[in-house]
Amino acid sequence: MLYDLVRPLLFSFDPETAHEAAIAALHAAGRLLPSGRPHSATPVTVMGLNFPNRIGLAAGLDKNGEAIDGLALMGFGFLEIGTVTPRAQPGNPRPRLFRLPEARAIINRMGFNNHGVDALVANVRAAKYKGILGINIGKNVGTPMARAADDYLVTFSKVYEVASYVAVNISSPNTKGLRQLQDASELDQFLARLKQAQHHLAGHHGRYVPLALKIAPDIDTIAISSIADALRRHHFDAVIATNTTLARDKVEGLHHADQEGGLSGAPLQEVSTAVIRQLAQELAGEVPIIATGGVLDGAAARAKLDAGATLVQLMSGLVFRGPGIVRECVQATAT
Repeated sequence: MLYDLVRPLLFSFDPETAHEAAIAALHAAGRLLPSGRPHSATPVTVMGLNFPNRIGLAAGLDKNGEAIDGLALMGFGFLEIGTVTPRAQPGNPRPRLFRLPEARAIINRMGFNNHGVDALVANVRAAKYKGILGINIGKNVGTPMARAADDYLVTFSKVYEVASYVAVNISSPNTKGLRQLQDASELDQFLARLKQAQHHLAGHHGRYVPLALKIAPDIDTIAISSIADALRRHHFDAVIATNTTLARDKVEGLHHADQEGGLSGAPLQEVSTAVIRQLAQELAGEVPIIATGGVLDGAAARAKLDAGATLVQLMSGLVFRGPGIVRECVQATAT
């Protein structure tokens, strides 16, 4: 109810300004208030980790890990921060974030704006949060695609010690050429290098940190089958489905619908769930699915589990519904 009162004020600002204000407020709340606790539910073990509930924060909201303790106050079962790159970068020019309130949707072309991996690791170390923390990694825009894997490996090694799991983002539409890493011709070697690094780091640190691959919704059934096969062969620990979409058919004619970037929110729900459903059939339980995309209420979260996911992440739902959506989704997915 409090968020219903605050939302009109937030929506009166430019979306990125409102986002920055929200991160600052969450940072302050996390410092001033006692540590948050996840909403109660039946725990579930995924990737060898014990999740207190099935609902997590998706990457993209807290790119630098600045508001971890404030976000933990919302009752999530896990948090995912990032996307972070080896070096700090400003991202694409502003404006680059747009609301489509009639469709409960957001378009962004942020371009992996972040303070760099060293700053994120320092923020994680300073946080009080002791729950499950995923760290989402990407490549710098200035790194040639031929050397993209090098960026991922550098960042992976730097976050390894502070992450519960690492999400590998090869599906953002806002970094030129990034999605080509999903192609069968490149994916096999890319995953092999990551798994080799994981094996080495596990031995060095004496602990195993799972790897999850985040994929796009804008892929056909042949590509989904190929990705599923690669995930099985390389024994990846999870797949996150899906990132934002380039499709505009469900928002056509709305203000800002013609903006470049990835579309998230309610219009992504059906296409994301369709990808999850096929992945579940292809993977047959061998690789767990973390669902994200278009979760605006408990029913949408439940639909992701029914399609074959094990965990569910939120982001746009927080913008349109506020923190209360977390409890609603936990309750809808508790059994």
